[in-house]
Amino acid sequence: MEFFRALHSDLDAESLQRSLTVPALPDASGAIDTLIADEGPDAGVVYCLWGEFRVHREIINGGVRFSLPECPNGLAWTLTTGHPPAAHAVILHLTINRQEHDPDFVESLEAFADSWELPVP
Repeated sequence: MEFFRALHSDLDAESLQRSLTVPALPDASGAIDTLIADEGPDAGVVYCLWGEFRVHREIINGGVRFSLPECPNGLAWTLTTGHPPAAHAVILHLTINRQEHDPDFVESLEAFADSWELPVP
């Protein structure tokens, strides 16, 4: 399954990459409550609406990708900008490795996608 959101932001790709680190996740998403373990900008452990998970970050073309490598649903999301068709927006793309899921979980994924507020550059 996949979910998309266009987020209003003036951040460019370099600003996204600089500001969206694993330790910054609780400030960027209301669905990520706490940073439990800070292992630098690219790794750590967070407590989110699904519980405690290890999270990884990687720099990608136009932004960043985050993943929960131990998640049974293979949850990953990217935040990118500078690409068509919405080159001036930050696009959130959230995926899981299932084509279908129970309605309560799908609703939680929608809430996660809706929870993002990006920092001001």
